[in-house]
Amino acid sequence: MTFPDPRSPVQLGIPTVRGVGQQAGKVLASPAFDGHRPPSPELLDDCVHCGFCLTTCPTYALWGEEMDSPRGRIDLMRAATEGAPLTDTMVGHFDACLGCMACVTACPSGVQYDRLIESTRAQLERRVDRPATDKGLRTLIFNLFPYPQRLRALRGPLRLAQRTGLLGLVEKTGLVGRVSPQLEVMQSLAPPLGPRVTVPERTPAVGPRRAVVGMLTGCVQREFFGDVNAATARILAAEGCDVIAPQKQGCCGALSVHVGREEEGQAFARRLIDTFEATGVDHVVVNSAGCGSSMKEYVHLLADDPDYAERARAFSAKVRDLAEILVELGPVAPRHPITADGRDLTVAYHDACHLRHAQKVVSQPRQLLNGIPGLSLVEIPDAEICCGSAGVYNILHPEPAQELGDRKAANIVRTGAELLVTANPGCLMQISQALDRAGTPIPFVHTAIALDASIRGEHLL
Repeated sequence: MTFPDPRSPVQLGIPTVRGVGQQAGKVLASPAFDGHRPPSPELLDDCVHCGFCLTTCPTYALWGEEMDSPRGRIDLMRAATEGAPLTDTMVGHFDACLGCMACVTACPSGVQYDRLIESTRAQLERRVDRPATDKGLRTLIFNLFPYPQRLRALRGPLRLAQRTGLLGLVEKTGLVGRVSPQLEVMQSLAPPLGPRVTVPERTPAVGPRRAVVGMLTGCVQREFFGDVNAATARILAAEGCDVIAPQKQGCCGALSVHVGREEEGQAFARRLIDTFEATGVDHVVVNSAGCGSSMKEYVHLLADDPDYAERARAFSAKVRDLAEILVELGPVAPRHPITADGRDLTVAYHDACHLRHAQKVVSQPRQLLNGIPGLSLVEIPDAEICCGSAGVYNILHPEPAQELGDRKAANIVRTGAELLVTANPGCLMQISQALDRAGTPIPFVHTAIALDASIRGEHLL
């Protein structure tokens, strides 16, 4: 499959820069970046252009274009910090980045590309005036996804449309895709919905208490994957934790920060810090890779806020992915096989990018899965390459995201796995869709679901 030039304004919807009315692709007279937290020259200088990042970069793998590699984008950032004008082509290269951070893992020089692209995207968000259709889509996304109550209002009609078959009929017409490929992706990613599952505000430890932990319930996770949250609370309780899940907690800000909506992300972060500070918990446990990654980076997000800088540092130090905290505590609850016939089960574990590359949580999920009796864990080829979900990337850029999803699905099928496990709702939706598209559906669950079934002695297959 071939795509339009990823640098093309037509492909990426890149228009003019705010305040300067120019035709697409023409050079602007003003410098690209303003003076508010531009990419750090010191961090930019860490890149020695060795090229180790190239083989792990999804967009370079798709297009083979130097400016769509991490070191190419760093060159563009450096030029912008030195006063170069912002062009449509430059914006296109920055927008095309998934922010998967595979390059951070691959880099022998320790380049902090994650902080560089975050600073760059905040600049773009302030200075780029996008087309009306793109602006409208982003407005819809960021007025819906970070707000659980709004998602809950959508959940009922969506579930009804799924149960009655209406949603399937709409998909077959292709009407939504003709209106907007991005909206078609949003429609197709929706998981099958059952009754809404909630988590109590307090779940007491089973047996001697070993820790008191807070639990992020999330936004999409809370409303569309409530069973994952319920399983997470049960696992933590079974391992001796009192679990506090504040009912009034809001979004962590991950989606906003990921696309450069800095002020919005900061506001979400402050509210979440306030909420969990009041609980006095030892740790804050997260079962969504993208959320956990952003929460661990509050220390940078709020570094310039005199009222929250130290509080953000203390909060970030408490954040743990579910797999991290379970390995730190060590298992006490017994595990049982998760197949009905007692046979060995071949399982593939998919690394969510913001768990593997941003949080460096790699061995812990595998250690936990290997602790389930009768489970044989297999590795997915090219595991470091993103599946194409990347927050809302698969909605904003559906064509490259689909190709990345199809590549990931093909690699998963090659493993012969009977069950697929991951730790992020976005990956779960993206890969499930790709497997269905390929005609090779494989049962796919969150790590928490597999562990909970094993502890409770229930069967997944």
